[in-house]
Amino acid sequence: MSKKLGLIVPHDYKLLSIAAILEVFETTNKLTSGDEKPFDIMIFQSKEQNDQGNVFGYKSNAIETSDSILDLILIPAFTTDNMSEMIKKNKSFIPWLQKQHKAGAELASFCTGAFLFAASGLLNEKLATTHVDACSAFTKAFPMVKLKPEETLTADGSLYTSGGSTSTFHLLILLVQKFCGNEMAVKIAKIFSIDLNRYKQSYFSTFRPNHLHNDSLVAMLQQKIESQYHSIEKLEEITKDIPTSARNMTRRFKQVTGIPPIEYLQNIRVESSKKYLEQTQLSISEIIEKTGYNDPKAFRKVFYKMVGMKPIEYREKFRVQ
Repeated sequence: MSKKLGLIVPHDYKLLSIAAILEVFETTNKLTSGDEKPFDIMIFQSKEQNDQGNVFGYKSNAIETSDSILDLILIPAFTTDNMSEMIKKNKSFIPWLQKQHKAGAELASFCTGAFLFAASGLLNEKLATTHVDACSAFTKAFPMVKLKPEETLTADGSLYTSGGSTSTFHLLILLVQKFCGNEMAVKIAKIFSIDLNRYKQSYFSTFRPNHLHNDSLVAMLQQKIESQYHSIEKLEEITKDIPTSARNMTRRFKQVTGIPPIEYLQNIRVESSKKYLEQTQLSISEIIEKTGYNDPKAFRKVFYKMVGMKPIEYREKFRVQ
């Protein structure tokens, strides 16, 4: 019997995410011999969006009036960075997702779709991931979710999430494998040229400092770290003239940026080293010196922890020719 697959098309959805999801499941149906296909694909929107027309070639179903109980529901990525506003626009999906899950539906989100997923409360105390650059905002918004920023995908019972970019395809292949078997999953992986051995997304991360705040003392420390990261030996050197205690400074800094000053410094240094690895022929030793590290072992340890691979491996993968 075909599995009822529901793809929601919410406000601010990312077209590329929708296209990838439909392409994989439509291809799976095409590759299946016989009249009965593995997936009965259905599109769902809120009543205010729904005009009873076709969406991507499928009849659009309004979540408020549909009585379908689904086997699998997919939540695509979003185009906006304003996730709180996105959740407000799409709040009508939340009780519907809760109802469907209670009735036995499995749920999966892709990239930033995890924000709407988490807003339903269904991910509380569950493993999850999202786009690597959205992890800080996600942790602040949903502290009860066990976020795994480095993971390409997570599976916790009947709940699934993926990271950004091609992580979408890794989760799609996992779902194909679950419902259609390993042979079909391998076929899909080959068709879409997906490397099944890629398990981490951390090496695609780009550290983007948060400067959109009104804390002048935090801004002062950020500026010092970003301009002097290559020469700082101890943070005390650059915080001594900031008119507040070290403890209060650390608390305020973490509250505003999401991380303590020492981790901020490490991120700035690693981001700088990544650019040297990508764009120059400097040796690893020269890069270590230029980014402010005195201990090569410490540099390699921090780099591997944050990026997910060794510096030389990063250069081989991302070097600009």
